[in-house]
Amino acid sequence: MGGVPADPPPPYHATAVRPGWDELPAGLRSALAARLGGPVIAVRVAGAGFTRGFAAVLTTADGATAFVKAAASADQPRLVDWYAREAAVLARLPAGLPVPRLRWALDAAGWYAICLDAVDGRTPRLPWAPAELAATLAGYTEVAAALADPPADLLALDPPRLADLAREDILWWGEVAAGREPPPALPAALADRLPELVALESRLPGYAAAGPPDGLIHGDLRLDNVLIDRGGRAWFCDWAWLCRGPAWFDLAGLLITGHASGLDVDRLFADHPTTAGAPADALDVTLAALAGYFLTTAAATAPTASPQIRRHNRWSGEQALAWLAARRGWT
Repeated sequence: MGGVPADPPPPYHATAVRPGWDELPAGLRSALAARLGGPVIAVRVAGAGFTRGFAAVLTTADGATAFVKAAASADQPRLVDWYAREAAVLARLPAGLPVPRLRWALDAAGWYAICLDAVDGRTPRLPWAPAELAATLAGYTEVAAALADPPADLLALDPPRLADLAREDILWWGEVAAGREPPPALPAALADRLPELVALESRLPGYAAAGPPDGLIHGDLRLDNVLIDRGGRAWFCDWAWLCRGPAWFDLAGLLITGHASGLDVDRLFADHPTTAGAPADALDVTLAALAGYFLTTAAATAPTASPQIRRHNRWSGEQALAWLAARRGWT
């Protein structure tokens, strides 16, 4: 697994399974049209993402556009919670960042909806175009700098700490070693590397706790949570997983797809401003943890998820492990 696995990546611009506009309750459609200021005459359903919630750019009769997400309160309570959390985060993020602005939220016809400014952009395609990845890395520099010293009202949401999440949820190779998780299939060259993977991922909680105590990160930074607008600027979406942690963790997760694109991701990671002061093995530790997470959860699909989530998890885990193996000479 020193090179890129043979399996192709999921089509990140077209992974979603979502209801159409006409499938929404009439009462919700009427409420949304009323808040938008006119009848909806065009709907462009978002193709990216893994939930089954409604998500689309809506255009009204006067040509105005907005991006709306919605979920059924009875059938998708977790998704409603995620959208509500995202709305709370968006309302408190510092102004001026490349993040879609929250307009409003509403409850209608048993559904919860949030409305954001629509970004005229698209999900980056794989392999990454170097200019688009450069724009994304530059944009994340801006976001990370603003979140290194976040406003008090954002901290008042009490975002979880990555160090705590790691202790509870991320030490997957340890679970495999203890027999509490079934071992994922590994290439023969890596079959005896489990003790090293356990040792690497076990350092993540300590590293995460050693960072700035109030520094915040996106928590789910990946290619399909980025939009590249017509001017080439990167915008960062889906903010339900905001947490306290070091920005280099976000960066490592994003660059997994850069590794898959054959780019010099070791250099991109080392040269990025968010890695200043990071432990020397922070990248290896993060890749080990992410590989364990993705590979052990690849077989599990939440009821609200797209079937493509399994492919995403398996492929992402393979790529994270391939990058780690190349860095450590496990070939």
